[in-house]
Amino acid sequence: MSKKLEKYERLYEQISHYVVTTPDRWARLATIEAVLHHKMQLFFWTGVYVLVEGELIVRSYQGPVACQKLRQHTGVCWAAVDSGKTVIVKNVAEFSGHIACNPATKSEIVLPLRDEKGQIYGCLDIDSDQLGAFDEEDEQGLLKILQLVDKEK
Repeated sequence: MSKKLEKYERLYEQISHYVVTTPDRWARLATIEAVLHHKMQLFFWTGVYVLVEGELIVRSYQGPVACQKLRQHTGVCWAAVDSGKTVIVKNVAEFSGHIACNPATKSEIVLPLRDEKGQIYGCLDIDSDQLGAFDEEDEQGLLKILQLVDKEK
């Protein structure tokens, strides 16, 4: 196992102890965001956008001020929500339609969030101020951590 995956495993264990205090999805996501943002050096912005009446609205985040609402079906978050798949962007300048909420963002990973029925209700969006900060190991580690959102006690 790589050092990065080992770190995600440690974070999974840490977060699993925090989230048992409430079954509330939003409290759990906020805790996940905070831990990831402060423990992963390359995470410049870490947050959740939620589908509200067909719009992606910021719910909670760690980092600089964010776009409150994302232009429909544009940008990395919408690409993940529309495709239902994780989107990893090594260089946001090369992503057509990228929404620049903060000009310091250089790379990004976005994972769709699904409820217990498999329906997408939003996305976890993580930005880095470094190029090429994210890869499939990040996806693997983050997907495991996101299982904690709706996990029973």
